[in-house]
Amino acid sequence: MTAQRHPRLGLRENWWQFSLFTMITLLIGITIGVERVALPPLARHAFHITSILYTVAFITAFGAVKAVMNLVSGRLSDHHGRKLLLLIGWAFGVPYALLIIFAQAWWWVVAANLFLGVNQGLTWTMAVTAKIDLVGPVNRGLAVGIDESAGYVGTGLGGLAAGLLVSSYGLRPAPYLLALGVIGAGALLTLTLARETLPWTLAEHTRQGDTAGPPTKAPTLWALARYMSWQDRSMLAVCQAGLLNKFTDSLVIGFFPLYLLRRGLSLTAIAVLVGIYAWVWGLGQVPAGALADRVGRKTPITLGTLLIAGGIATLTASQQHVLWYTGAAIMGTGMALVYPNLITAVSDTAHPSWRGGALGIYRLWRDSGYAIGPLLFGAIATLTSLTTTFWTAAALMAASGILLLILFDETEPHRRTHPPAWQQNLSLSEH
Repeated sequence: MTAQRHPRLGLRENWWQFSLFTMITLLIGITIGVERVALPPLARHAFHITSILYTVAFITAFGAVKAVMNLVSGRLSDHHGRKLLLLIGWAFGVPYALLIIFAQAWWWVVAANLFLGVNQGLTWTMAVTAKIDLVGPVNRGLAVGIDESAGYVGTGLGGLAAGLLVSSYGLRPAPYLLALGVIGAGALLTLTLARETLPWTLAEHTRQGDTAGPPTKAPTLWALARYMSWQDRSMLAVCQAGLLNKFTDSLVIGFFPLYLLRRGLSLTAIAVLVGIYAWVWGLGQVPAGALADRVGRKTPITLGTLLIAGGIATLTASQQHVLWYTGAAIMGTGMALVYPNLITAVSDTAHPSWRGGALGIYRLWRDSGYAIGPLLFGAIATLTSLTTTFWTAAALMAASGILLLILFDETEPHRRTHPPAWQQNLSLSEH
């Protein structure tokens, strides 16, 4: 009981719960990884969909819902806790899998991805927030790196498993039966072993005392959204980087299979290529997070964004299979440097009492890229070509890197040169 009233912060002190939430994140990643390989071919082979825009509509549906759920879950979790919302998220995964298994038309699949968006918005947001709660401000980059590494290793495993199942048993139902099993396992672990982590946020606030500064009362949602979106220029840079980061990931989910199928790759080979991207991304996030704890957040985030642009360009410019795999690996390296450290930069900046809400605003911006990216890229591909679409994506990521260089100020607590904007202008606490 004492441990619950006065929990100790730190990765070592909370290794069991941290490991448990890491396993949960791995299962979350497997859930979404299944459809990255299995779903785009289903449009053509099962439903005879030839429109690129209509094919990638499932990503837009997923992204729109996930973005909103990130916002809702982050805000609610500051008041009602992480565990309850995590359980609700697992429940929404069940109709996702069942709808695709029994789908009679493509709109069933699009509807299924609305449920998947809720599932991912609730589960992944709560899993990463719980880990941040447990470790406190020390080694925060490493903790987020481990979380995101587990998720994207799971995504790679899910994609590879789906590719193998499709090759042996067809596009349905085998991949989605796997997803149902993973969802059940995640819900069981959450219900039986996971603990609520809100007490750790109170411990962090208490330990920091006045160094965290006011506000002690959480700002309104609008005040927080305004602050994250443009009042703090570093958070503006973080939000635009997250948005365009998901443009890239939507390119991988919806357009890589179509692009590479037209270039003669088999589904199994595509699964391996997507797996390389996801595994390099996933495994690289642990050292990337640890690196950011030592050198700060700005260098890894900016370098990683530019590497993503370079990886897309490498894949697009080449006609050789080995360079396609090289481009995917470069993209994965860039994502590893960027992805966890954007989350960490938000966590560095936010007050512990409204961290969940701040992460929710950032993740709203970030996952809106899943909603906007496919529509933009689908329109470009329809009007021009898939090749032009890939070059556009590379240019957007390069522009994002330039904006980071200009706007983003270091947020790592020991390396920042001035406090967060909300501490310099306390109006955030007065709304």
